Amino acid sequence: MAEHDSDREDREPDEKGVPIDEEAVWAAIVAGYGEEPPDPPGAKPFKPVEDLALPAWEPDGSGGDDKKDEPATPLGSSVSFAPGVGGPRDYSPPEPSEDDFDADDEGHFVPPDPPPLPEADTTAKFAWLGVVGGPVLLLLAILLGWDMTWWLTTLGIGGFLGGCATLVARMRTGDEDDDDPGRGAVV
Repeated sequence: MAEHDSDREDREPDEKGVPIDEEAVWAAIVAGYGEEPPDPPGAKPFKPVEDLALPAWEPDGSGGDDKKDEPATPLGSSVSFAPGVGGPRDYSPPEPSEDDFDADDEGHFVPPDPPPLPEADTTAKFAWLGVVGGPVLLLLAILLGWDMTWWLTTLGIGGFLGGCATLVARMRTGDEDDDDPGRGAVV
């Protein structure tokens, strides 16, 4: 029985049988609405945004230095450029000339033109047409509401699978062009 009495002491006031005066609680909330609570003792207020770069100051008016007559200047500096005057982003390095190089320099590197792309044969073109065209045909049939007939399905799925199989079968393995593969880098 003693255990039950100890539990009752830890309960909230309404559980002990003491009613809460809700009207008084709401009146206290409404009366305190809009008021900022006081700062805890020893807390320093925040500096205004304009004075963030200034030296530390105390809320009683004493600054970090003994000069009270002179206005505090921001720490550091910034350089502003007038419109039309060159700034740091307007700088461009001078173009190098042949006189800039010593005897040890080799000059400018100009990469060679890349080789032209190989011409695709007719079989590869039709294989890519099947790989891309088959799914596009099926998607177009769905979007336009066409009936999925047997020939449309066969053409879409068959074109995709046939094109993939053709492209995989015609892939080069690289052994045909290399005389002695696997010997490391050739310098």
